[in-house]
Amino acid sequence: MDITEKKALEQRAEKWIADHRESLIADISRLVKIRSVSDPDHGTEDAPFGEGCKRVLEEALAIGREHGFTTELYDNRVGAMWYHEGSWEDTIGFWGHMDVVPEGEDWDNKPYEPVYRDGYLIGRGASDNKGPTMAVMYVIQCLKELGVQLRRPLRLFLGCDEEKGMRDLEYYTAHHPCPGLSMVADCGFPVCYGEKGIIEANLLSGERVSEAIVSFSGGVASNMVPDRANAVLNPKFLRKGGEEKILALGERDSFIVTRQGGNLAVEARGVSKHTAFPSGGVNAIQQLAAALVESEALPESDAAALGFICQVNQDFEGTGLNVIFSDEISGALTCVGSMAGLTDGRLTQHINIRYSITADSEQLVRNIDGSCKQAGWEMQLIRDSKPNYFPKERPEVKLLTDLFNEMTGLEKTAYVMGGGTYARKLPNAFAYGMGNVPGPKPPEGLFREGHGGAHAPDEGLNVEGLIKAMKIYVMALVVLNELN
Repeated sequence: MDITEKKALEQRAEKWIADHRESLIADISRLVKIRSVSDPDHGTEDAPFGEGCKRVLEEALAIGREHGFTTELYDNRVGAMWYHEGSWEDTIGFWGHMDVVPEGEDWDNKPYEPVYRDGYLIGRGASDNKGPTMAVMYVIQCLKELGVQLRRPLRLFLGCDEEKGMRDLEYYTAHHPCPGLSMVADCGFPVCYGEKGIIEANLLSGERVSEAIVSFSGGVASNMVPDRANAVLNPKFLRKGGEEKILALGERDSFIVTRQGGNLAVEARGVSKHTAFPSGGVNAIQQLAAALVESEALPESDAAALGFICQVNQDFEGTGLNVIFSDEISGALTCVGSMAGLTDGRLTQHINIRYSITADSEQLVRNIDGSCKQAGWEMQLIRDSKPNYFPKERPEVKLLTDLFNEMTGLEKTAYVMGGGTYARKLPNAFAYGMGNVPGPKPPEGLFREGHGGAHAPDEGLNVEGLIKAMKIYVMALVVLNELN
């Protein structure tokens, strides 16, 4: 296809996408209405990741059939849709996820009642990742209806455990064939050719807390900087003058102190961010633990235990666990204490680490374990998800990066990120958009500070940016088709 033909196709695709804009918004909204938080701990054979994830997979495949796709559900874990079959080696697979992070609190809108306002579709999962996944479906339909002949078959896959550990893809890749090349529309443009590794672990205090701490909790998901943390304290077991010191915390910004029966309830508020990009986030668990320690109201043993939580969360670089690391490929490691609680009277601190591609994860785990033992704590490793690396020398990386820059007038470079996508679980895979495309900025007042992001309250999808991304994807498949 020569330059003239490509320009003509680009114009036809732009018109087709514009004609289907309202339909796209409606289909995304159908999925956003379903609370699809993965819950494998309470799954069944029929719904291994919970009823919400089962429902959203069924709804997404139903939408696909309405658009003429052939669909298949693989063991209630992964769905797929396609128009034309061919060899798996030649197939280009697209992967999106239908599960979402928990909605959390402090929404100005209802998380599962999507609304379209000022160019944004607002609702949990609208941007991460239901909107982009539906957009890929429309891209494939656009190519078919415009009569574009591609030598490589296209197949869209839908998972529903991406946010909780990607057991959906671990199962799929162990039992079913994979495409020859896979692309994931779950990041910013242009090509993401590498993803940091992910370590998740629970840290448990060696001793039980005293009767002064009735409860301690914070965070709702491993991959979110917590924006809420709460403690309930029994004044009878505080140190002398402790009740007054705890009540005084209520005078601080971002703290609320109330009486709860005979106890004192303390709430700390922070700023939520994705743990892969924690800069600008404020860890509410750290805020609460530090305030309680500094108040000198708690017994010494409790203050010491909370002091270790403060040590773990003193920054997002892993200083407190002796895991600071950086490399030229992927930059610095990040470490977030994202959830906390009490387990049989022992404080627990969950950590989410995004480690650099060249880091030795086994050494990092040893360092974490050593830091815990030194403080009298215990480490329980949950998972070590290895990094993904799709060498930037591959022709696909240059081709798709150049295409993005040509179509947007920008000068972006391929990159590595701390976020984890399905690419890390697939052979020959990389992520490519659909985020980070210039679109109208939200008008003043649409989102409060800390709102509108992918894992934040009032998650918003920039629809005009998504429309531009779809046109880029159409042309991306055309240029990929010309590669040998």
